[in-house]
Amino acid sequence: MQKTHTCGELRAQDAGKQVVLMGWVHRRRTHGGLIFVDLRDRWGLTQLVFNPSVSPDAHRVANECRLEYVLAATGTVQPRPAGTENPSLPTGAVELVVERAEVLNPARTPPFDVNQDAEVDESLRLRYRYLDLRRERMRDNLILRHRAIKHIRDWLDRRGFLEVETPILVKETPGGAREFLVPSRLNPGEFYALPQSPQQYKQLLMVAGVERYFQIARCFRDEDLRAERQPEFTQLDVEMSFVDQEDVLALTEALMVDLVEGLGVRRLARKPFPRLTFAEAMDRYGSDKPDMRFGLLLADVSDLAEKSGFRVFTGALAEGGKVKGIRAPGCAGYTRSQLDELTRFAQARGGRGLATLAIAADEPKGPLARNLPPELLAEMIARLEGQPGDLLLFVADRPEVAAEALGELRLEIGRRLDLMPRDVLHFCWVTDMPAFEWNPDRQAYQSKHHQFTSVVDEDRPLLHTDPLKARAKQYDLVCNGYELGGGSIRIHRRDDQAQVFRLIGMSDGQAQEMFGHLLEAFEFGTPPHGGIALGIDRLTMLLAGGDTIREMIAFPKTQSGTELMTGAPSPASPERLRELHVQVTPNGQKPA
Repeated sequence: MQKTHTCGELRAQDAGKQVVLMGWVHRRRTHGGLIFVDLRDRWGLTQLVFNPSVSPDAHRVANECRLEYVLAATGTVQPRPAGTENPSLPTGAVELVVERAEVLNPARTPPFDVNQDAEVDESLRLRYRYLDLRRERMRDNLILRHRAIKHIRDWLDRRGFLEVETPILVKETPGGAREFLVPSRLNPGEFYALPQSPQQYKQLLMVAGVERYFQIARCFRDEDLRAERQPEFTQLDVEMSFVDQEDVLALTEALMVDLVEGLGVRRLARKPFPRLTFAEAMDRYGSDKPDMRFGLLLADVSDLAEKSGFRVFTGALAEGGKVKGIRAPGCAGYTRSQLDELTRFAQARGGRGLATLAIAADEPKGPLARNLPPELLAEMIARLEGQPGDLLLFVADRPEVAAEALGELRLEIGRRLDLMPRDVLHFCWVTDMPAFEWNPDRQAYQSKHHQFTSVVDEDRPLLHTDPLKARAKQYDLVCNGYELGGGSIRIHRRDDQAQVFRLIGMSDGQAQEMFGHLLEAFEFGTPPHGGIALGIDRLTMLLAGGDTIREMIAFPKTQSGTELMTGAPSPASPERLRELHVQVTPNGQKPA
């Protein structure tokens, strides 16, 4: 038998055709001597009818079939009897009356139901990932990812971009996340690194005159994992010559709008995308990746708190802190235990505590209502736009702690009140990031993003006087509270790059050893350039309405970095280690 059609292909106009279908037994049921089998492949389902009066042999085969058996069936397409059509299936107007059938491969009973989207323990799903991928939702995730990447490739190709692959085995360089190391058999004692990103290579492609480059790039980071992070991931990497920040933002925004509208799986909240500076995002949302699907913005009430005489507030202000608050609509009736839970939540995010004010129908209630004069309470309520029935939450602490603790509380309130619709994608840009931060362990400056990022032109003098105040020509694309990616306008002159290396504590000799190839390239006519990298896993997760990138990756790792299906990582044999000139010692012991 030769397969002639997919299981999602047949329609009413195919009635009377002789066809061959092959796939997996999705469901099986018996009715009045007839056996009905829903046969499944990647394209859909078709109902098979096994009638003993048509083919006793095929009926016997169907009687032996169980779920997930691989089955081939030859027969005639016919309309379903009136009243038995299934409008929820694209093939629901027809069925295949089977004349010949063959079990191509039997199957053990699966460890979980493949034919329904029931809750299954994730470790079991990952152990049998090849079965999990048969399920409709996971199949649709793979298809969506494929469509998104194809759309991106075609869109960029039409705009003159070249897709260029860059090396996977690279030189280890400092900065950013921890890198995976790969021992070199041919060069004993030396190691490759797996790239965190193609950063240096895409800049060198600009030196090479490629001018418009992109890559669906595999990247690797040896980091602690969480729901939206994996040790190996995929990003859209884009770099352009002779551009400024506005060019990169405009192109990226146009691509995202075209992608979302072209796939039609989610709706855009707004276009053009709103823009916030880093300082504005932290002030209003307490986060540099603000979720703008709902309001409840942070409000600074430090000026009012200073007049309160409330020691929790005045003490924090005296230490250079701030007092900020947010509104939790309709939560004035929270119980003591619920308020304690929110307090613990804020403390776990670094806050010292949480002051609350419930706006009851008759009068404000809570510790603040007992300690603040009525006119000051009224001003605070007005500042937070409080209404009867609302709960106001305040944190008094160092400015960054107050912002971040309340930012996390804002998200928690948003989740509790179901203020985060999954069918909406709310993109925004965050710009003007700090170029540098202080590393107390090294007692030195370090780049906030990476050491190849240019500084805003008017802030260049600050590199000599106050680097922490210098802003970078850096920009992040944020969607629904996730950082989808970021980029920058790069340094393209050797002297500027060398100056930044010195600023972050790197000697000229160290810079030459680690980045001499890049510094030398900058001497051969490097054009101004910039770009952006966007996480494909996170982007497709949002397009699918999910909340973990593991659902968008065919074979992901667990949070401990293991693959349950194959058992990776695994020990290497002594022979292999000797070949690689690597010695493994027990934890805490030095090599002999």
